[in-house]
This record gives sequence, structure tokens and C-alpha cells, in this order.
Amino acid sequence: MSKRCLAAAVLLLASCASAPELAITIDDLPVHSPYPPGTTPLEVSQEMIAALKSGGVPATTFVNGVNAKDGPTMEALEDWRDAGFILGNHSWSHRHLNEMSVDEFETELTRNEPLLERLGGNSDWRWFRYPFLDEGKDEAQRIEARRVLQRRGYRVADVTMSFSDWQFTPAYARCVAAGDKQAIAELERMYMEVAEKNIPVARETARKLYGRDIPFVLLMHVSAMSAHMMPEVIELYRKSGFRFVTLSKAESDPAYRSDIDLSAERLSQWDLAKAKGVDLPLPPDPSAKLAAMCPGGPTVTNP
Repeated sequence: MSKRCLAAAVLLLASCASAPELAITIDDLPVHSPYPPGTTPLEVSQEMIAALKSGGVPATTFVNGVNAKDGPTMEALEDWRDAGFILGNHSWSHRHLNEMSVDEFETELTRNEPLLERLGGNSDWRWFRYPFLDEGKDEAQRIEARRVLQRRGYRVADVTMSFSDWQFTPAYARCVAAGDKQAIAELERMYMEVAEKNIPVARETARKLYGRDIPFVLLMHVSAMSAHMMPEVIELYRKSGFRFVTLSKAESDPAYRSDIDLSAERLSQWDLAKAKGVDLPLPPDPSAKLAAMCPGGPTVTNP
């Protein structure tokens, strides 16, 4: 190998080694509503799966079994499984932990398991994502819930990057229902702008808390808007220098120790920030503008 080729190879390896890692996780399978008229949960899943497969991107998904009510919604879950994606536990009916007893929480967890066992088989399905990212009303409940998860062999899917894609779901349904192409184009622009602006927020947060980039875990939802935008989302993160990895690979980093070892003390990012005496950057908030878009459009009924 020539010296020039060797130098190029060294630079390429250094670039790969320094590129931040990103694991995509997708919540609320098989239904995240409302939907535009004529759009089904199955179609949304198929569109999102196609984008991830085309991009060669791994993903871990999180299931609420209560919504797997019929043939099409079960088919959606089977499509995710057949495409090679992990299906994890998002509780049976997506209830706030702080509104339940710990016994009720365990019931919500275990009621989902027969479905996941049937779909996931020997796959790595014992990942849990707290609905609403709600870990409990106080420290005592948080500890008891973690003991339940630990006893049943779970690891927690943390969230270290997000752009609140769920906020776009109702506005997109309204604007498509209204046939407002200009508003839809503005929604698409806003969606990508917010996604892009949250990248430096997450990276600055990691550097303040850990002194470095960590492998990030991105939260998204199986919504019509996010399925529509997924190819552009993948391209955005690639252009921003990220390498896509599995959730298991991302959370092998020491930053996620308390999500893997549930007997360890749990310190959220806000707990760490308080302990370190640092202020975390705030993400952009598009909620007011989204709420005002396409008012008075046709009513969209959730499936």
C-alpha cells in the first residue's frame, strides 16, 4: 500500500471512530393517532419500515398490546418483526406510572409479555420504555418499579435525543384532512428544522454531563407524519455525521449503566445536571404554532 493510500485509510478509520453513534427507537406500535383520513396504522408501519430498511438503519420499537386489536394491527406488528426489528415493551395500555400502584404497573408490564413472546421469540425483546417517560411520582415508586423490571429481566430504553415528533401528529392529520398543501409544506419544514436544532442540544447536554459525546438514543413515534418524513430524518442524521447502531450497542456505554443494571442508583439527566450544578440547554418548542395550524379543518376520528 502506498503512503498516500495508507494515510487515507488512517483518516477514514479515525473519522469512523470519532463519529457519534445513534440508536433509533420508535414508540406506540401499532397505533399512534390521529391519522389523516384514509390512512391506516398498517400503511404507516409499512411506510416507516420501508424507509428504515432502505436506509439500512436498525431500530428498536415499543408495543402497546391494547392496540393490537384486529388483523391489520397485528399484521403491522408482524411486519416489524419480519423486517428484523426488535419489538420491546411499552406497557399494555400506555398509562402514566405516577397514576398507578406498583402492582398495577407490574400488571401493565406482564400483560404485554405473551404478545411479545409470540412475536419476538428468542429476540432481544426485554427492553422497556416508560410511557410518557414517566418513571414514578417519587423516589420510592421509582425504586419499586425498577425492582419489578429487574426481577423480570428488563433493561430500560433511555432517551438522550428527541425532537418531540409526536407534537406534529394532530396538526399533520388536520392539514391533510383540510387539503392544505401550503400548511403541509410548512409542517415538513418545521419538522426538519426542529429535528436539526435538537442535535446540538443533545450533544451539548452530553458534553456538560459526561464531558463527551455519548451514543445517543433517539425517541420517535409510529405516526403518519414521522413515517412520511423518515427518509429525510435518516438523511439528516447521516449528514450530521452519525453512525446508526442498535439500542443494545448504544446502551453498552457507561452513561447508561443505571438503565442496564436496575439495582444501581438511577440518576436522570436532570438529576446529574443538578448534582453537577450545570444548566442544560432547552430544546425549541413548536407547540404553539402547531396548535394553531389548520384550525377548523375536518374532524379526524382516531381508529
